[in-house]
Amino acid sequence: MKMNWPNMAALALVAAALTAGAASAAEIKEVRFGVEASYAPFESKSPAGELQGFDIDVGNAVCAKLKAKCVWVENSFDGLIPALEARKFNAINSDMTITEQRRQAIDFTDPIYTIPNQMIAKKGSGLQPTPASLKGKHIGVLQGTIQEAYAKARWAPAGVDIVPYQTQDQIYADLVSGRLDASFQDAEAASKGFLKKPQGAGFEFAGPAVTDEKLLGAGVGYGVRKNDKALKDALNEALKELKADGTIDRLAAKYFDVKVVLK
Repeated sequence: MKMNWPNMAALALVAAALTAGAASAAEIKEVRFGVEASYAPFESKSPAGELQGFDIDVGNAVCAKLKAKCVWVENSFDGLIPALEARKFNAINSDMTITEQRRQAIDFTDPIYTIPNQMIAKKGSGLQPTPASLKGKHIGVLQGTIQEAYAKARWAPAGVDIVPYQTQDQIYADLVSGRLDASFQDAEAASKGFLKKPQGAGFEFAGPAVTDEKLLGAGVGYGVRKNDKALKDALNEALKELKADGTIDRLAAKYFDVKVVLK
């Protein structure tokens, strides 16, 4: 097939753009991850003040695959997307579920894993994650999370008081003090971050896991700025390799009580 010069020139420009994209991905020397560090076992701090958790370990493994330096930047969860857009860091790695609402502001890598969402309350409370059961009750949620969005959409209209907090630790403190009747978060964070700790004595999962793909999403990924294709592609490739070689499965087994579904 013959091709005229304008078409050949256009193809040359496309090829050059693709080559440039590949080069920029290969030249990633540092990945700055935004994280909200009070959500064990995904991300939290050791008694010595060091970051620890599943997302931290997977992030460090991703950086090792990319032969890049990992830099962790702490930020409140509800401020992670604005901080990403303001270039405070270049990727969100903080158990953030991919939802259509968030996709309007930022882009995401391929899903990495998914965790059930569940409520916790005092043992014997009889509370269920339904509008009828929770009417008149005070339910704590972390600001900016899918759990907050779900609770405000599905429970608040029925007279449930949804109370947002800046950190998960504040929610647990108010749950223990009795200012909250229940809290709603992912089940693994509730198990390891609260129920298995001394302060969680006397509390339990209240009702079954809650599912709603529209509001609760279908998996956790890394958030990146729109059009940051080189970084997104590099992260996706590293994550694909870590799934294939069993690294993410091994790390999940180290941290989780609840079965994590790899995507």
